Amino acid sequence: MSGSRILAGDIGGTKTLLCLGEVVRGDLRVVAKARYESASYADFSEVIGDFLSTREVSVIAACFGVAGAVVDGVCRTTNLPWVLDQRLLSRQLGGARVRLLNDLEAAAFGVLHLPEGDFTDLNPGAPPRSRAPRAVIAAGTGLGEALIVGHGAAATIVATEGGHCDFAPRDEREDRLLRWLRRKYPQHVSYERVLSGPGLVEVYRFLVEDSGGGENERLAAAMARGDGAAVVGEWGVSGRDPLCVRALDWFVRMYGAEAGNLVLKSLATGGLYVAGGIAPKILPVMRRGGFMDGFAAKGRFSALLQSVPVRVVLNPEVVLLGALHWAGERMCGVEE
Repeated sequence: MSGSRILAGDIGGTKTLLCLGEVVRGDLRVVAKARYESASYADFSEVIGDFLSTREVSVIAACFGVAGAVVDGVCRTTNLPWVLDQRLLSRQLGGARVRLLNDLEAAAFGVLHLPEGDFTDLNPGAPPRSRAPRAVIAAGTGLGEALIVGHGAAATIVATEGGHCDFAPRDEREDRLLRWLRRKYPQHVSYERVLSGPGLVEVYRFLVEDSGGGENERLAAAMARGDGAAVVGEWGVSGRDPLCVRALDWFVRMYGAEAGNLVLKSLATGGLYVAGGIAPKILPVMRRGGFMDGFAAKGRFSALLQSVPVRVVLNPEVVLLGALHWAGERMCGVEE
């Protein structure tokens, strides 16, 4: 492979996805893609080095969605010991233009480029509001939130770190959960401590302790061997373990509650998009109604929330897609 290419990436606490794109007759196409386990690398420059080591290409522009706040072109990743700097990455890439985006900023831009088949509706029949702001929320390794203001080529994406705002209990059981979490995180209990892969495990472990009944030994062994959140999710969706079922149902309701908070704070009545790696894996539970119950339980504003379109993003590479299109359209002038 040779020639000029656009480099894009999705940099998360668990995985890093990289791809090369090229413009063919006005269309932006992916020509190479690879996945890396983030924790296996000391820094992001090593990942780029691996990816480009077997590819004779000249990178003209690069855009990366990063799980963390981007300030003055620098990001200290939230769930990795990495520091990314646009200037240093540009130097590594031979002077290419480089842009770092918060990962949800990239996801929101990616949402604008997804086909209809990459969504499923949780609130069918909600009336579209074509001029209203929209919001994106995504639980995965962490919890991300972003806003979309405007439509088409003029859309503005607003990055946030709303997932790190204070967790707000809604009832006595959630009060107990907050007190339990404060013993582990005395400085600050954020929504991310609850609404993320690690958060799902925390919810499950709280229920084990709170119920006083112990846990399934086979389940505990499976969690110890691999991804605890994935195990709780699988056993909860399938109904194999009552505590996993309860944890997942509760998780989904709290997810809906924070999504509703995001919509209220931004008045994003144009729609909510639920992205991230967790929602598609627990879709049967998301569809049972708990998410929408939590989302709309806002007292005097319940009717407003019930009128907001809510869609789950099924494409797991929406961050990568958003970063690629940002580089193509906003850095290289490719027209959609």
